[in-house]
Parts: sequence; C-alpha cells; structure tokens
Amino acid sequence: MPISKSLLNFLDRNKIKYEIIRHRVVFTAHDKAATLKIKPQEVAKSVVVSLDKKDHALALIPANKNLNKEKLLTLINKQRQKTKLLSYKKIDFAEEKWMKANLKGVKVGATPAFGTFYKLPTFIDNALPKSSKLVTNAGDYEYSLKITLATLLKADITIVKGNFSQVKK
Repeated sequence: MPISKSLLNFLDRNKIKYEIIRHRVVFTAHDKAATLKIKPQEVAKSVVVSLDKKDHALALIPANKNLNKEKLLTLINKQRQKTKLLSYKKIDFAEEKWMKANLKGVKVGATPAFGTFYKLPTFIDNALPKSSKLVTNAGDYEYSLKITLATLLKADITIVKGNFSQVKK
C-alpha cells in the first residue's frame, strides 16, 4: 500500500480512528470531492507554507476555499506573540524541493493532515465542518483517509483554529 507505514503507525499509536479510501488518481482536493461524490467542504485540503523562508507550517482548509496567506500569517503571528516570539514578515507556499526533502513518504501535493507527525504546527480553518467526517490526504494521489475533525484535534496538540480561507474566485 502506498501509504507510509510510519504514518499508519503514528495513527495507530495515537489511537486515531481512520478509514483508508482508495479512489481514482486525483491531484486536487476539488477533484477528490467530485470523484468521491461528496461536498468539497468535506475534503480537508493540506497546504504547507513557508514562513520567512526558514520555518514551515501546515494549514487545513476546505476544498471549496483558497488559502488567504495574509490572514494565516496574522493568526500565526498572534500565536507567536503569546509566547513572546518575533513575528514573521513573509509567508508563501513551501517549495517543492523543501517538501521532497522534509516530508518523507509523501507525494508532493498529497501531504496528510497531521502536522505533529512532520513536526509542523497545524492551523485548521473554521470553515471545515465539525460534525461530518473529513477526507484528507494520505500521502498518495490514489489513497485518502477519512477522519473526524474531533479525532484530528485530539491527535495534534499544536493545532490552532482560525479564519484564513476565502471563497474561490
């Protein structure tokens, strides 16, 4: 199976309930929703961002939204101020080269939703539905994981929730 054994071990070790879903090869969260015949807001799109070109974070937003980088940067900096850390000045999408080197066993663009697993702080957009199951990346273009938001929140102590998505244009 193309899902990394270390990711599955992490999920099992942390008692994270999940369901593995196999589907046709897709490269976008929106295509995943269409393929699985579910609402796009039930697919959690994972976005890895670079902060001042030195640190990185994981953001989860619904497939029917886009990341508002400025809002995410504001949220991240508010968190940093609480612990008296300096604010970041620049946010951008992580470079493919960095992702290949640091997210082992993951195809670019298929990053799983578990920032703790990759030692990345995780930010979850409030637009993700709280009640239904979410479909998220499993590190491959043909496999996904179905989990609940509550399970995800339990699995990752670094999670910060906020509003940082915007309607697709």
